[in-house]
Amino acid sequence: MSCCSYINSTGRAVMEGSDPASGMLQLLQRRFFIPPDHHHAVSLLKGKTCAYGPLGVDLKRNMLEQWWSAVVRSRPQVFGISTLHGIGAKGAGEVEDLLNQRDLTKEQLGERVSELLQQRQPFRTSLLQGALAQYVPSLELTNRKLPFGLAETGLCYRPEDGDSDAIGCSSEVTEASLTWFCSPRTSSQWLDYWTRHRLQWWRKFALGPSDFSVCDVRDDELNKSTLRGVKVLYQFPWGTETLETLWMLSDAELLRNHTGSQAELQCRDGKKIVLPHILSLSANVDRGVLAVLFNSLQHIQKVDSKQRLHQRTVLKLHPTLAPVKVALDMGKGSTSELRQVCEGLLHEFLDMEISAWPGYMDTTQSSMDKLHTKYDEMGVLFTVMVGENTLENGLLLVRNRDTTIRETMHISEIRQFILKYISTAENV
Repeated sequence: MSCCSYINSTGRAVMEGSDPASGMLQLLQRRFFIPPDHHHAVSLLKGKTCAYGPLGVDLKRNMLEQWWSAVVRSRPQVFGISTLHGIGAKGAGEVEDLLNQRDLTKEQLGERVSELLQQRQPFRTSLLQGALAQYVPSLELTNRKLPFGLAETGLCYRPEDGDSDAIGCSSEVTEASLTWFCSPRTSSQWLDYWTRHRLQWWRKFALGPSDFSVCDVRDDELNKSTLRGVKVLYQFPWGTETLETLWMLSDAELLRNHTGSQAELQCRDGKKIVLPHILSLSANVDRGVLAVLFNSLQHIQKVDSKQRLHQRTVLKLHPTLAPVKVALDMGKGSTSELRQVCEGLLHEFLDMEISAWPGYMDTTQSSMDKLHTKYDEMGVLFTVMVGENTLENGLLLVRNRDTTIRETMHISEIRQFILKYISTAENV
């Protein structure tokens, strides 16, 4: 990669070759997380969606699945939705509301629809508008009882000043959003609850939990309908960036998006009938991917038996996020027989939804040190070596990424061992 500078979302120049961002980006390109093209690295540093390579795709997918599990599947009254990209600032729901207004003439109706279409943006800028549009239909799911939430993940269009300076830089962001409807009397407590929930979620996957923090949004940054705001932050090498924002909104946001009768918007808070307040939780998944990668990167120095200093670079990704759980390789022995064993193990891993890397298919000869260097930089949890002992008595050599300890294990035990390892890490 040529020596140049990237501009992160704070507007600060990040010089390649002079700081940790350079080494990280080269590692990500070398190990199939992102393509080698320069503009993909620029997009990722700016917290925008880029093209991902095989490992990047799986890491991002694992993060989205963990988010969905934590936000949607772990508590009642949270429902998943899917909305169209072209909702924009004025959604399709407003057009529908206009069509239902009987007191407008055809001319007035045409003028109002034309105004809305002119105000619409070509792509949505957040997922909040889609949730607000689906608010009324969702009331039937909850019997109009508060609280409840609508969750969605997807692309949003967020052009920024200076994007044109970064040739090919994306204006898309992958967002994970929860819109939480609650009573006005409990909205502050719910904001505190979800702030703790989101901070704990980010820290769950971290080697350095203290790099993740929260702060209140200043009053001068709030708009009229926003009562409070909180940001979840990550301390990157170049400065602090926002991973997630939580907004506590009044009922004005709901009234602005639904111009019909207020009665259809009302919910039950115990025995009271109220208009709900809204908590909007929005995570930038692409910036979150970058934060998790930086947080998991370790450079470990060690001295070998000849007193030579070596540096080991490893992505200690959390077991649930690691794109590859196990790599399969062959040692000494009959190549054809060892390959058959590896292929059998590979299919068994895949059947149990354990992501496996078929290292035995690589025909280039590499030393064990080079092999471990490659897998450490890929974040592979375990390297399984099939050799002569496997053919004789079913024994495998298994190396742990985090401890570098190699232990012998019977081939019949390896699958359950890895499943238990991942399950234990997920429940911590």
